Amino acid sequence: MRATVNFPAPGGPALPPSMLLRNLSSTAADGALSPSDHAFFKRRGANKLRIGGFICCTGSPGVWGPCGTNSAQLAVAEINKRGGILGREIELSIYDAGGPLDEVLDRAEQAIAFDDVDLIVGMHTSAVRVGLRKVTTRHRIPYIYTPVYEGGERTPGVMAIGETPRWQSRPSIHWLADVKKAQRWYLIGSDYVWPWQSHRAVKNYIKETGGHVVGEEFVPLGEDNHEPHLARIRAARPDVVLISLIGTDSITFNRAFGECGLGATTLRLAGAMDETVLLGIGADNSENLFCASGYFSGIGSRANDDFQISYRAMFGPNAPPIGSLGQSSYEGLRFLEAVANKAGSLAMTPMLAAGRNIVYGGARGPVTVRNGHTRMQMYLAEADGLDFKLIKPV
Repeated sequence: MRATVNFPAPGGPALPPSMLLRNLSSTAADGALSPSDHAFFKRRGANKLRIGGFICCTGSPGVWGPCGTNSAQLAVAEINKRGGILGREIELSIYDAGGPLDEVLDRAEQAIAFDDVDLIVGMHTSAVRVGLRKVTTRHRIPYIYTPVYEGGERTPGVMAIGETPRWQSRPSIHWLADVKKAQRWYLIGSDYVWPWQSHRAVKNYIKETGGHVVGEEFVPLGEDNHEPHLARIRAARPDVVLISLIGTDSITFNRAFGECGLGATTLRLAGAMDETVLLGIGADNSENLFCASGYFSGIGSRANDDFQISYRAMFGPNAPPIGSLGQSSYEGLRFLEAVANKAGSLAMTPMLAAGRNIVYGGARGPVTVRNGHTRMQMYLAEADGLDFKLIKPV
């Protein structure tokens, strides 16, 4: 798989001939570019705004890669049609943010050195964010992080816009306690920073309801043998299993959960859950599965209708399904457009100041950022076959 895919302006070549087979994930790519290569990149025009889209295309979260890539391309097409950002046409390159972290970070270093990216928009795990922010900070490259995450990102130069536990998990936990009388909770998540930090917050929210945690475990990324986990869950007899597994790991766990009969007797509340993952789980294994998100494809709003119409017009009726994780790439670029327009600049300092307090519009509708904290309308939903049935705004 190529590590980078370039989406140039219509009519121009994506890469010079000598670069067509380059793999920027490989240290072999560190060799100096030829003089003609340097001339090619310079010829593309100094007024381009070069954005590196770091999107997981492989590994457990790679299931969101196709929608994330399409959503980013759609946002770029719309923004360029409006004249670009501050008069600069966007040139988007997609880099795989999956796989070993050192390879992703090397990819970022080379994207900055060879492709002259002006900023990065990331849709990937928090583990990658923690490493990648060191690269962007050192190079003073603005970095917009788009998906659901654990909250608390305050690194200078990093702007995180996704759902956080305070607004996503807390009202859902209270609803399940009030309406479903849930008191006994079992927590299972992937073994990295988002589940670690989210579970710390979740335990406090469960305690607020008078409930208690009867078990917790973290699963290595890529694990697909869930029999030991299910045995421990069955023995603990929880009312609800809170799931912080990601991508294909969530798919295989929830399939096994349904197939062993637990779905009929035990509620599930999932964090990084969307239509893409639900499609993989299957209708037969989605009973009693709940999730909360700032976006569902079934939200009835003008903003969402416009987004979906444009997405299908650009990518066709058989395009990858739209879900909240992949769609967040679209949100990130819409956020960038609003921040740059407010700041009147793409320089780091004015952009960061503008991004701390702003209202922007995307497929989710209006999203407010106040003092660096993102607030959006959140929805609680229950799986209904291969779709989500919205229960209520939360």
